Amino acid sequence: MFSKTCEYAIRALIFIAQKSKDGSRVGIKDISAGIDSPEYFIAKILQDLSRKDFVQSAKGPNGGFYMDDANLEQSVADIVREIDGDKLFSGCGLGLKECSEDHPCPIHKDFKHIRQEIKTMLEESRIQLFVENLDLKLTFLKQ
Repeated sequence: MFSKTCEYAIRALIFIAQKSKDGSRVGIKDISAGIDSPEYFIAKILQDLSRKDFVQSAKGPNGGFYMDDANLEQSVADIVREIDGDKLFSGCGLGLKECSEDHPCPIHKDFKHIRQEIKTMLEESRIQLFVENLDLKLTFLKQ
């Protein structure tokens, strides 16, 4: 459903939020190991997300990535839009460019409802909520 870049970005932001809630900062090596991603790839993703204010970063010996209150309130939909664009929320289920209300594909009507449910779920899903669920051991990022 998401690109690999988007999957890693979401997982990394949740991981960073959980690990930095006590004020500490998390380094690339720890993030990479914590979400099972290639170090170089996640570094590139986080550098981009930091420039776009999805995550905060600090350089130096006590540097690393961390989340502020505004970052914790971001929706997963915001992250998806930034990385994968709006296609998940508006695209055709079969990938047809011409699909529309006036010219629907075979699954258009049913997929429209699924797309809206996914959009609503991701809009309502905040990074902070995922951190709380991880802390309660209701969910996991890596086994």
